[in-house]
Amino acid sequence: MSLAARFLSFAAASVTLIAVAGANEVLELERYARIGRGGKSQKLEIDIKDPEINSPKSVRFSQDARKIYINSLEGGKTVIYSWPDLKKLRTISHEFTTKEAELFQNESTIFNYPYYSKPKGGDVNIFMGKPVESELSHGGRWLWIPYYRRDFDKWGQSPGAVAIIDTEKDEIVRVMPTGPIPKYVAASPDGRYVAVVHWGDNTVGIIDTSSNDPRRFQYVSHLVVEEQLSQKNMAGKDRDAFCGFCLRGTVFSPDGDYLLVARMGKGGIAGFHIPTATYLGSIMKIKDTPRHLALSPDGANVFASSNVAGYVSKTPLSLVLESLIKANGKRVNGPKWIETKVGAGARTLDLTTDGRLIFVAVNNSSEVVAVDAELMQVVVRLKVDPYAVGLAVAPDTSAVVLTSQGKKGVGGNAVNIVRIELGDYYKNPPSLVQD
Repeated sequence: MSLAARFLSFAAASVTLIAVAGANEVLELERYARIGRGGKSQKLEIDIKDPEINSPKSVRFSQDARKIYINSLEGGKTVIYSWPDLKKLRTISHEFTTKEAELFQNESTIFNYPYYSKPKGGDVNIFMGKPVESELSHGGRWLWIPYYRRDFDKWGQSPGAVAIIDTEKDEIVRVMPTGPIPKYVAASPDGRYVAVVHWGDNTVGIIDTSSNDPRRFQYVSHLVVEEQLSQKNMAGKDRDAFCGFCLRGTVFSPDGDYLLVARMGKGGIAGFHIPTATYLGSIMKIKDTPRHLALSPDGANVFASSNVAGYVSKTPLSLVLESLIKANGKRVNGPKWIETKVGAGARTLDLTTDGRLIFVAVNNSSEVVAVDAELMQVVVRLKVDPYAVGLAVAPDTSAVVLTSQGKKGVGGNAVNIVRIELGDYYKNPPSLVQD
């Protein structure tokens, strides 16, 4: 039997570690370290107790791969560890008082968004932000961290905010207002733009970042997917649950001219032409609840995770753009996607730097799942702390780091570090062998 045939024969097997019989040809995963607030002993090589890991939502490697940034959503902090030796370096607090007023540059809102709630004293820039995701721009110099909401905004209806961090000093240098519930942020590869995606009202804010100076970054357009949600009759309703298309995962095309945004609420992927600030339309022929989007390293393919449906999907970027350009602002089917089932609760995904493997955090089963990006077949699964949500692959493919928030008091408050052992199949990729 050929290597390719053997691979396909076991690729979908649900086991903890996989290796081809007689040869380490594929891939092995091993959980070897954990950073968390405590909990059941893991009997791991490294077990770090850190009370600042409080509902960790996401994790990101620095551009030079010497640090990891962990967003503790409920703790209002970003915790920084060295990589790969996992020494705690610093904690960035997202709590602001009058002492940090200069970070806001006298800004309190954008696009005329009103505040439906305010803190005691009335100063809307005195708050704790809840860090949700992150993005690097300008060759890794600036780290963007959007806040799920300001802590006084119980219903998520008022403007949120996004922090800009200088990664050389690991200090916040500016905080910009956003629309309601900015769950995701994406930077264009050429450094011209950053997109802030508003989960709360079907819109995206585009920031011109071409100056390379955070003090001069400014909003240049307010993009809408079909129709901006109204705030009328929303008293006492959490915008997180009443979020329309629930916009989330976002990627720019390699040239920075097009933006794709996942419509997690009612399906589909929206597209925009950035130079003209035009909504192109949405492609709909993708598994329900698309949550996270990523491009292959060469920019040829788009990958998506679909949360409730539990799938990872792939299709050529060129076909996506072709469909959107012809959509005339409407919903269209779009191209066919190649799909593989990974399990309900498919959250964050990330690709290895060579583009050959996809790793995805699967929430419901508390697993990390590896998928062969060419064959779109599951290679290996491994249990991690309940319930996995965020994920990042080390640039040298030595490990994958996952965050586990927990759910309804079960598990969570943990960061798992999983060792990746590449077998011969991935160390020396053959052309697909045929008997």
